Formats: sequence, C-alpha cells, structure tokens
Amino acid sequence: MRSFSRLNELLDKFIDMGVPFFDIEVRYNGEKVFRRMYGYSDYEKKQPVNGKELYEIYSCSKPITCAAALTLLEKGKLSLSDKLSDYLPEFKKMTVYENGILREAKKPITIEDLFTMTAGFTYDVNTENIIAGKNEIEGAETREMMRYLAKDPLVFEPSERFNYSLCHDVLAAVVQVIAGESFGEYIKKAVFDKAGMENTTYLPDKISSGKLAAQYIYDSETGEYKKLSGNFSRFGNKYESGGAGCITCVDDYMKFLEGLRIGDVFLSKETIKLMTASRLPVSKLKEYPLFKRGYGYGLGLRCPLDEKSLHTDFGWGGAAAAYAAFDIKHSFSLYYAQHVLNSPNQELRNELPGIVRECLGFSADNAEYADSDGYRCTY
Repeated sequence: MRSFSRLNELLDKFIDMGVPFFDIEVRYNGEKVFRRMYGYSDYEKKQPVNGKELYEIYSCSKPITCAAALTLLEKGKLSLSDKLSDYLPEFKKMTVYENGILREAKKPITIEDLFTMTAGFTYDVNTENIIAGKNEIEGAETREMMRYLAKDPLVFEPSERFNYSLCHDVLAAVVQVIAGESFGEYIKKAVFDKAGMENTTYLPDKISSGKLAAQYIYDSETGEYKKLSGNFSRFGNKYESGGAGCITCVDDYMKFLEGLRIGDVFLSKETIKLMTASRLPVSKLKEYPLFKRGYGYGLGLRCPLDEKSLHTDFGWGGAAAAYAAFDIKHSFSLYYAQHVLNSPNQELRNELPGIVRECLGFSADNAEYADSDGYRCTY
C-alpha cells in the first residue's frame, strides 16, 4: 500500500532546520502522486509558495546541458572521442600545473572528458584569466569566455580522474559552436520545446520580474538565513553557464526528468541508456563525492556504480539544495526545489530517492555497499 509518511517525516526535518521554503513533486508512471509546498518564497514579504516559482538550480543545470549535447551526438555532429580543440581551438595546447611544476599536457581533452568531469579543470571562477574575461567581454558571452578559461593550466592530465569543475560550461560552448547559434537558442529547440518546458532559461534577463523566488544563504555559525541575489557561476548577463546557470520551476524540471525516464521525447531510449551507464572505473572516482554512497558517474548524471549497487535512481543536485532523481526501473521521478546556499539539509536530500522508492511500495535501499576494491561504503 502506498504511503508517503516517511517522506513527510524527512520534509518535517527540513522544516525543523529552519528552511524558509521548499517545493517537491513525485510522479509515478507519469501520474502526480505527491506534491508538498511549504513556507514563503520570500520570507520577509511573507509571500507563500504557490508552485509557480522560478529557482536558480545551479548544478541541476548539468543534466540538461548534457542532454542538449547528446542531441548533437544523435545527429552525428559530435562524438565522445572527438578532441575539444576540434571545436574550440584554444584548448589544443594545454598546460598542467601539478606538484608545483608547470608542464605541457601530454593528452588532449576529449568531449567525453567534458561529460565525465575528467578534463582537468577546476571550479575556481576567480582566476586571473577568468576575471580578465569578465572585464573584457561584454556580458561575458559564453563562447568568448572559453578563450580565457583555456589560459588556465589544468590540475591533472586529461582523463586521469574525476574532478568537479567547469567542464559542462565548456560543453555548452561546444554546443554553441556546433549549432551555430547561442546555447540558449539551441537548447530551447532541442530540449525545452520538445519537453514542454515553457518557463526555463539560462539567462535571467529572459524571465519576468518577480517570478524568481528569493534566495538565501545559511550561516552555520549563527543559524541565520540571509537573503542574497545573483548566481556566482554566471559571469555576466550573456554568460549561459551550462554547469550552473539554469533557471526553472518544479513543473518544468519534472517534465525534463520524465523525458529522461520515458525516453524518445528529446533523447532516444538508446542515448539515455548511454547517458545513464557508469563510465568511470573505481580508480578514477576517489574524489567523486557520491562514490562512497554506491554511485558511479555517467554522462552528466549520478548512476548506480555497477550491478552490485542497490541504487536504481539517476540524477544530480544543486548548490542551493535542488535535487533531481528519476528511476526507470521503478517508474518514478522526483524533484525537490529549494533556494538556500550552504543549506543544513544538503546531505539529507540524498535520502529522497530511497525513501520515495519505499513509499511507493518497493524495497528500500540497503545500508551498505561493497565496491570492487573491497571498500565498505555506507550511505
């Protein structure tokens, strides 16, 4: 029998932590089976959440960007083995700064390296070169900003290991070059329109004033939630950050997740199978934050590490606590929207897929996973 009491218990914990507001939806077999909204989308104005709010979703942008790039793969315009420099020539001769030594990179960055976060980039958005780009390029336009990022040395040889970074921002620029139009124009036609996502964009100037929910940052020392504006990953008003720049609402993101779960909406089932397969061996995942939870990493998505993992969901999360999951095996999708950076419930969000799976009447995740190297990983 279906019961969402455990999910409500977890959400009640979020409220006890002082989270100003949230919005969560679960769909099973395409039917909306759970929706809970709480709090004020602008706490100071006492503006209740109504379900239509737009949010900066930060890294929940990544799966959408990767899906857009994969549409080009389906069209034969892109291959995972292609060199990045085939599309962005400034990345042809890269340097690596490692162990205090600056040297030339021995291997080229591939398109697959961008998808899998193995290119050797970092998430330092305040390097001397990036700051120069912000100052010199009007609106920090996406493609042009890559010329500045390419001047920064890599922190390891391409394809050597996973490192969370600006890889998907670079991937958005690749899409732009191949498509011959802005990333936003292409992704609207290739993904948003096909999924019915009418209120999604990578540029804040494209949304109506007042629709964006208030954003907060949690001060762990004082326990206070302080309002703030902007997105630290968006370098300018023309910069479409593939890795962290999407603005959307719950309804739209659910349409995206359902498109991945069902298939043949904006990507074929075969391409989704490619996207959701774990591509990195354990040796390259030591710094992957979800490895110890039993997850691997596909083409922009967390996924079961291997056949021994008892996880069955795919998805990702965002810096302001957004959380996305779809489960093809058990026919459900869930999306949790929040707008709090450094949120105290950031880790607890990881319980959502397992709890929803149990609420729908399926067996719960086991609490332990043994990887192929013999590590005992709890989650």
